[in-house]
Amino acid sequence: MNSSKKQWIGLGLLMLMLVKAWVIPLVCLDYEIRKDYISKALCINRDRPKLNCNGKCYLAKKLAEAEKQQERQAQQDYMSSLIYQVMDSSNSYAFGLPQVTLEDYPTPAFFYKSAFLGRIAAESIFHPPLA
Repeated sequence: MNSSKKQWIGLGLLMLMLVKAWVIPLVCLDYEIRKDYISKALCINRDRPKLNCNGKCYLAKKLAEAEKQQERQAQQDYMSSLIYQVMDSSNSYAFGLPQVTLEDYPTPAFFYKSAFLGRIAAESIFHPPLA
């Protein structure tokens, strides 16, 4: 992947994290903005004005849904991170087999003994007399 794609992916993930962090405040902001409509049309207790609910039941229901959704998302994130750790190709133990590099092996030492070494030593001892 080139760096511009990675930057876009990173920016997208950052935006998702920000939206996820702002879910509950956005639900409360939506309630405050549409309070009159919610109290008149969506409130469960709109037929009982003595309770002074004013749509707070609707807000509580939406907050509970948002919290459940965040819990489900946290579980999915945890499971996907576990799967990613297992299937990560850059992991040194992919599928239980260690990846081996040339640095892992020491330089081999080769020992070579000539078959003619004995003859060379014998010639140095036995030579014709000097005249």
